[in-house]
Order: sequence, then C-alpha cells, then structure tokens
Amino acid sequence: MKLFKNSKGRRNSTDSTCTANCISEGLDENVDKIKKEFGNPSDLVIKIFEPDNYDGLRYANIYIETLIDKVSINSLSTSMNEILKPKNTLENSTPEEYFRIFRNYFLSFRKSEEGSDFDNLFTNLLSGKTILLIDGYDRFISIDIFSTESRSVEEPTTQSVIRGPKEGFIEKVDVNISLVRKRLKTKDLRVENLILGSVTHTRISLMYIDKIAKKDIVDEIRRRLNKIKIDAILDSGNIEELIKDDRWSAFPELLNSEKPDSVAANLLEGRVAIFVDGSPYVLTAPALFVEFLQVSEDYYHHFLVSTFIRILRYSATFLTLFVPALYISLLTFHQEMIPTPLLISIASQREGVPFPAFIEAILMELVFEILREAGIRMPRVIGPAISIVGALVLGQAAVEAGIISAFMVIIVSITAISSFAIPNYSLANAIRLIRFALMVMAGIYGLYGVFMGFIALLLHLCKLKSIGIPYMTPIAPKTKYATKDTIIRYPLWSNKTRPAGISGLNVPRVEADNVVTKKEKENPEFR
Repeated sequence: MKLFKNSKGRRNSTDSTCTANCISEGLDENVDKIKKEFGNPSDLVIKIFEPDNYDGLRYANIYIETLIDKVSINSLSTSMNEILKPKNTLENSTPEEYFRIFRNYFLSFRKSEEGSDFDNLFTNLLSGKTILLIDGYDRFISIDIFSTESRSVEEPTTQSVIRGPKEGFIEKVDVNISLVRKRLKTKDLRVENLILGSVTHTRISLMYIDKIAKKDIVDEIRRRLNKIKIDAILDSGNIEELIKDDRWSAFPELLNSEKPDSVAANLLEGRVAIFVDGSPYVLTAPALFVEFLQVSEDYYHHFLVSTFIRILRYSATFLTLFVPALYISLLTFHQEMIPTPLLISIASQREGVPFPAFIEAILMELVFEILREAGIRMPRVIGPAISIVGALVLGQAAVEAGIISAFMVIIVSITAISSFAIPNYSLANAIRLIRFALMVMAGIYGLYGVFMGFIALLLHLCKLKSIGIPYMTPIAPKTKYATKDTIIRYPLWSNKTRPAGISGLNVPRVEADNVVTKKEKENPEFR
C-alpha cells in the first residue's frame, strides 16, 4: 500500500503502513516506549519541556549521558532558548511548524537528521546523538553531540620509523579518514560508509581513489562486506578474518597499517582501504606477499640503502623458517654434511645432554615463545626486563645443568633475532607457526622433509589469493615492470607504472626519468 500524506506533508495517522515501529504523535507514548526498550538505565536522560507563554508546545530532549559531550548539550539548551525568544513569530504555531523551525535552525550549524521510526531513533541515540521529539508530531530530529574525547594522534606503536611521518591512526574513524585526506588532496577520493554488527552497529568506511582503483576489486570488497552477518565488529581483525579468500591459511591476506602515509601510498597504487571505528589499524586490499616485507621508510631513504635492508629482511625470514629445521636434520640424519671440526665441537657440547636434537630444539623454541608472549602481556615497565633476563638466566642455567647444549642456545637466538626483523607482525606470526611444522618434518625425514615442507609452502603461497589477486604477484605470475619494487627497490623515477592487475588506470606515475638531466649536470652554469 502506498504511503498517503496530507496536504502539509505529514503521514496520515490512519495509514495502515504505520506499524508499532513508527513514532506516534503522542510524546508520552513515545517516551514510555523508549524507556521500556532501554530498560530505563541510569544514564538515559529524558527532559520534557513546556515553555511558558507557548500554548500547545511540549517537547523532549533525550540522550545517553555517557555518550554525549557535556559542553555540546549545554550549548544545545542555550540554542533552544534562543529559538524560543522571538515569541511573536512562534505564537499559535502548530507542532509541525515548531518541528520545521527547530529542524531548519539546527541544520544550519550542526550535523542533524530527521526520521520517523524507532529503529532509526534507537540507532541515533546509541551513536551519541540527542533526540528532539515534539508532542503532536510523529517525527524526530537527531542532533550530533557525540563526545569527542579520544586518544590524541601519536607515533605508531608497532610501526616505528627513523625517517618519515610519525603520525599514527587512532580509534576514531573520522580522525583517521582526515589523516589520509590531508595527504591525498584529490576530488577522486571516495569514502563509503556502512554499518556492521547487529549489536555493536560499528561504522565501516571504504576508501579508494576513483579511476585508479579497479572497479571489480572495489565491487568485490563491497559485496563481501555487505554479506557479513554478525553481532559484533570490535576491531579490523574481525573484518580481515571474515572477508579473506582462504580462511584456513595462517598467512595474512589483507595488509594492516597504523601509518596514514602507508595507506595513502597503497591507495595511489589502486588498493582499497577499510576503516573500522574503534580500531587504530586500517586494512588495505588486495595485499601481496612482497608488501609484508616492505615498510614506508623504504621510499624515504636512498634506493641502494633500501634495497640492502630489504635483502636483510628476506634473509631474516629464511633464517627464521629454516635454521632450527636445518640444525635438527643435519645433526640427526646428515652428520657427514657438517665440517669435521664443527661436528666435533657440537658433539663435545652435547655430551651428557639427555634429549635428542629434535626434542631439544622444540623445548627451547617453546620456552622462547612463552618468554616472548609473557614479555608482551606483562606491564610495559617490567615486560622487556622479564623477557631478556628470563632468556639469559634460563639459557645459561639450562646449559650448565646439561639439559641443552650451548650451540642450541645460539640457534634459538639467531631464530629469535631474525623473527624480529620481519616488519609485519601478522606475517611474523605465520612464519613462527610454520617454523614448528618444518621442525617436525626435519625430525622425521631430515633434509628431505625440509625440502618437502618448503615445496608445500611455496605451492600454498602460489595458491593463495587476496580479493581475487594472486598472492605471489608479481613473482608468480610474473608481472611486467612490477618486479622493480619487490626485493630490489628501484629509484622512484624508474617506477613509471602502477601495479598491473590492481590499478585500473594506466597513466604513468612518473613522466620524467630524472629531475636533473645529464645535459644540465654537464652545463657549467648548473655547476
């Protein structure tokens, strides 16, 4: 049935489409329903006003005290008094006319909207807005006075840099969006909002650059987000787990970042950013494996220095994966491959050790993981001291007691230090987990098991996709020109194209080979 309206634009009270969910014209009836639905909590404030000399005017301000800004609510009360001062223009007005006057006034300087159903009213109330209801009219006005108290913009805690911007995201999505917008001053920057979580009603913001971002990727991310049906979204990690391609893979398929400059750079390459209200980590997709071993600081140093540091990171990743497994396999199955002097040294150290190499390595790795986890969970002041002192004391005591060998302590130390060189914490966790699987393979099959595990790992990585894009791009499949920014960081003036398959725009990023040409350098006036 169509929604009939009377001549003044109000919904007809006899309209059969108006169910119990619609706001009624009676103020007391609406207030009673709000109290009933919320259970009349102590922080629900309902103030009913009946101004003097205004016959027929009766309205209510409703808000949740713990969500609103105290200064803003006082300013709102002052504004209401200002509206009611010119009595001559408001005298003998109808409830609808009062509603229109209030709505037009607040629209001029505050973020406000109107609605006609209780579901919308409840959502606005729980979002830190005050609700204005007028007796005799079946619509409401919501005025945004949400508390602005939050953590200030600080340096990221997990992505520290020596050179480069030191601003980090916070838990307010509007602030995070502004940090990216001030870096990308383009009219093509798009921001879309949606609400997820039937209980939390968490705001999710989708950001991309029109024409640069591939339309198919944007549509696919939007489709996956709209399919999420869950009661709570508390962090961006919930989104990452729900929309990733392979939900059983330990490898992260979406990149998370605390740094606005990193997100801005990813948007310029055609990726899509996902902001979650209440989380300081912003997701960008699609994400490739090589991205997890890169940092924004690579592009602020000389390209030769950045390339050297990247090679160190890749080397550290391989050391973290294979050092314990190779130690176990060589010492258990392939002693002939160890140089004789080194083998004699290891054998003398292991004299009296009651455990085989496999059990020894597993125990030490587990102990170190426990120490690392304890250091993270302990209070910040004593956490580092506990982890460092605990490792030194336990390692030294275990060697002196003859439970483990000194060479095993060196192996575990190399593995631990190498794992800290992996810049992305999510990837580091996946490498830590796979390391134990390779150690088990080495303990059963020796080097043959290590190579079997490595081949299985490569096949798994080549099978993975991030929002439909192969995870190992641009290595497998190999993409023309894109390999300039994998292990080797080519000069900025040499990277002329955006990543193929991700960007929807083929316009060159850099139009000149170099700012200073060879001819200019040879010119005496230039020197």
